[in-house]
Amino acid sequence: MIPEESRFEEDPVELVPDPPGLPADWSVDSPDPADRADVERLTTLLRAHERHGRGWAGASVDDVLVEVSERGLRTRQNVVVRDADGLIRAWGSVHDRAGGRMLFVHVVERDLPARTADACSDVLVEWAVGQARAVGEARGLEVQQIDTGAFEGDERQARWLTEGGFAKVRTWWQMSRPVTAEEASLVPDPALWERKGVRFRQVRRAGGGMPDDEDLRDVHDVLEEAFLDHFNSWEETFDEFLHRLREDPGHRWDHWWLAELLDGADDGAAPQAVGALVGTVSESADGPDGSYVSYIGVREAARGRGVAKGLLRTIIADAAGRDRDRVGLEVDADSSTGADGLYTSMGWVTTYVTESWHRDVPVAPADQA
Repeated sequence: MIPEESRFEEDPVELVPDPPGLPADWSVDSPDPADRADVERLTTLLRAHERHGRGWAGASVDDVLVEVSERGLRTRQNVVVRDADGLIRAWGSVHDRAGGRMLFVHVVERDLPARTADACSDVLVEWAVGQARAVGEARGLEVQQIDTGAFEGDERQARWLTEGGFAKVRTWWQMSRPVTAEEASLVPDPALWERKGVRFRQVRRAGGGMPDDEDLRDVHDVLEEAFLDHFNSWEETFDEFLHRLREDPGHRWDHWWLAELLDGADDGAAPQAVGALVGTVSESADGPDGSYVSYIGVREAARGRGVAKGLLRTIIADAAGRDRDRVGLEVDADSSTGADGLYTSMGWVTTYVTESWHRDVPVAPADQA
């Protein structure tokens, strides 16, 4: 259930009353989503962070607004460090993702002097720990996980996270596959096709273009079951799942697919939803757009029947039909499922690598635990 009000502490000064090590005329504040200068500055910081970490920037103003807009603040909260002129030099964002799991964005300007940059990082981490306690207490938890990330090879970020009590727990391959126009015929019709007793289709759309609620629940249920035994899987309610994915700037309802087993259909049995893929649009400022596989999952009972491969062929054909030039996805480099073998066999290659870093925060302060 999405809360009516945020579970976070809204005033950053309550969590960081005496910012450690900052210049005397610097301050800790919240960004103003209505201030164009603030939003553009956050975008600049995020893009510089990406460019340093992987060689190019992909973030846009829309990505920043997901974090800071009034609509997003029911499940998110933000903090910034400003210099004496009010310019934002560091940014932290937390997301109440699911019970027990809080995501944390940690961005510090690349060109700051080392001592000042370290102080900014300390502020962001102290604030995030305070937010973890706040949201954990609101959810009735004993321990709240903070989940953050870094680009592989970013030694500064890795040092800060280590000093902040985080541990590297996972590595992720960020993969991409080129798409050619001819691949539009890879499947008969991305909207609906069948192969060997499995039907692949987009989620149904009702009047007004909104998706069928039952189909959306099937997507959620399939993914929850498919990821049950995966690394760091946390139960996410249907409302949380839907709210979060609709916030994505690349969200499109016609990029959601279901795979259904048709066993027994001749005898009147209803098709059984066994696979799901949620795709998004990866917009490009200087070239063709791409598609992205945000989620793909197959129920255990249906594995080995070509469901995952069929869903991937579907989004490739869909991307080709939309004149896109690539399809991206993320895979757990440490997983034993062998998913990376399927992806590489279908043409995906790793373009860069990211890391997950976690810290478990006791909800009660140490002197009360």
